[in-house]
This record gives sequence, C-alpha cells and structure tokens, in this order.
Amino acid sequence: MHTRTNGHGDRTPLLASALLTGTVASLASAATLALLARAEGKGALQPINATSHWLHGEKAAACDELDTAHTWVGFVTHYASAVFWALPFEYWRVRRRALSGGALLRGACVTSAVAAAVDYGVTPKRLTPGWELVLGRRCLAVTYGVLALGLAAGAKLAQALAHR
Repeated sequence: MHTRTNGHGDRTPLLASALLTGTVASLASAATLALLARAEGKGALQPINATSHWLHGEKAAACDELDTAHTWVGFVTHYASAVFWALPFEYWRVRRRALSGGALLRGACVTSAVAAAVDYGVTPKRLTPGWELVLGRRCLAVTYGVLALGLAAGAKLAQALAHR
C-alpha cells in the first residue's frame, strides 16, 4: 500500500486514511440527506434510494422503503463517491506539514465544492447523485457543506490516529 509522510515522520497509508475520511463524510452527509428529506416532508430514505437512479432510473427517487435494490445500491454508490473524493483530499493533506483545523476545513470545502461542480456540472444526468430528484437546491448546498465538515472531521481523526 502506498504511504506518504505527513511532515512529522508518521507514515499513514493513503488508502486507509481515505477510507476513514470517506466513511465519516458519507455517514454525515447521508444522515443530513435523511434529515433534510424529512424536513421537506419526504421519506428519510428517498435521497439515498435516489442515488440508485444510475441503475433503476428516476423512479428510484420515489422509493422510500429500505431495500437492497435501492437503499443498498444507493448507499454503496454514495459511500464509494465519498471515498473517491476523500482520496485527493487525503493526498493533499498528507503532503502538507501538520495542518490546523482551519486549514483542513478550507481544504475540505474546496474538495466538496469541486465534487459539487463535477457532480452537477460535468457528470451525465444518469450518474449524478440523484439527490436533486428529491431535494431542492438549498438542501443540496447544505449536504455538500456537511460533506466538507465530514471530510475535515475524518481527516482530523486520521491525523490523530497517525500520531498514535
């Protein structure tokens, strides 16, 4: 496994850090999606189920039941996406000397903004997160904000574990 030093001589496997950071970010953003959906009078599972629209089409957004076809596929897709975005973020983090919480948050915000721009500006409609099928733009912005907070929190946790 490829490792990088973080400026303190610690060697942290990049993939392990990205998995940890991506896990925190995916769980935080998935919980946020559920809460926002409920606040908009929709089912809590609809945004994650909508993520399976790459496989099931737009009808996936109407599904509010816990099932393998929509919820498992949607969450695994969401999780893989969060880890995908955590990889460049973690690569950036481990190449720097010890970063303050503010620097981590700034980097996470940039990463999340790039993710949003790619997800909704470049990616073909069938491969978007699908949240737009259930939630309004304001909710999408909040979710990407929470994704940034999750990336920063996950990176802080990875940083702390690397120093143990």
